[in-house]
Amino acid sequence: MNFGRTYLDYNASAPLRECARSAMVDALSRHGNPSSIHGEGRDMRRLIEQARGEIAALVGAELESVVFTSSATEAVDLALTPNITSNGTPRPAGKLYVLATEHPCVLAGGRFSSDDIVIIPVSTNGLIDMPAFEVLLENHGDGVPYVAIQLVNSETGIIQPVAEVAQKVRFLGGYTFCDAVQAIGRMPVDVKALGVDFLALSAHKIGGPQGVGALVVAHSILTMPPAIKGGGQELKRRAGTENVAAIAGFGAAAVEARSEAADYSGISTLRESIEEQLVPICKKLGLDDLFTVFGGDVDRVGNTLLFSLEGMKAETALIAFDLEGVAVSSGSACSSGKVGSSHVLLSMDVAEDAAQSAIRVSLGWGSTEADTNKFVAAFERIAKRMATKRDTIIAGAA
Repeated sequence: MNFGRTYLDYNASAPLRECARSAMVDALSRHGNPSSIHGEGRDMRRLIEQARGEIAALVGAELESVVFTSSATEAVDLALTPNITSNGTPRPAGKLYVLATEHPCVLAGGRFSSDDIVIIPVSTNGLIDMPAFEVLLENHGDGVPYVAIQLVNSETGIIQPVAEVAQKVRFLGGYTFCDAVQAIGRMPVDVKALGVDFLALSAHKIGGPQGVGALVVAHSILTMPPAIKGGGQELKRRAGTENVAAIAGFGAAAVEARSEAADYSGISTLRESIEEQLVPICKKLGLDDLFTVFGGDVDRVGNTLLFSLEGMKAETALIAFDLEGVAVSSGSACSSGKVGSSHVLLSMDVAEDAAQSAIRVSLGWGSTEADTNKFVAAFERIAKRMATKRDTIIAGAA
């Protein structure tokens, strides 16, 4: 029970969809190892392959290209290795080039040595600094270049020009990895149109269960050593008996997410409504000079709003919103819990005070106008207290 609470933290983890819950309950009512050849095993295998097809359809991939993992983080670790073989011939990567605003698990570099990781800068608008990137590629040194670039940033919602980047990398014979975790279900995603070699996905961002993700290997000729060794599951790419119930839930959520991605205008309208209401509230309270929307001048997915009201520290604001019955965050869930300055915003040259005040609102499949209205009302009360406190300080100083 949520006792009337409003949940606006879908980028951290979306509520479980009913279709996913039903698929998981159905899978849990069955038994057998999906690698066994008897009827029970084949029944479990059928559930996995059905889900594999649904994930493949979500991103325009071939069925056999989908590798199930325990999370997107594991998918990243599997993909980011210098030891890649193409059509049976070793074609190792030299340096790994990682966008400065990537998720922490990508910034860690997977199985690359820290000495071989190069950070790609972003411009102040949050987009890749293309001239700087081109210079880095021209001087990539030994081995082919490997570039990791997210499609959608989890904090700002900014959409990167992945297809353009992948084309430049492909011209040099290199590899491109794309974190599409925050993109699926929020915009159409086609691995072939993007031109990337690897794509990471996560179930719980689209209303599937936690604890299951996938790596899409776009080209069957590409292989890499497994990160988890053991049996021959997942076409020998990832050992360990598959989590059938979670995978079934992932597949069911993917079907609905694919449908929603084709027309996300309803969620976009809710996000735009929040922005439109926050600005006059700040102006009325005399705080408009302290209010900033990050990424507001570039393409973003329709569900994400990252803003700052300078002087309202994120750690204090999150508690205040929580007491108002509203769940929001200050950035990536994998780096929060400890609330601090966002590495994404600092990479965009945002001032420390503004970065420490950043609040993220992220909507999803269950969000309603009532949710956004409750958030706006809570924001106005919190901002009013801040304005009153500031006025009192100014009056006392006078």
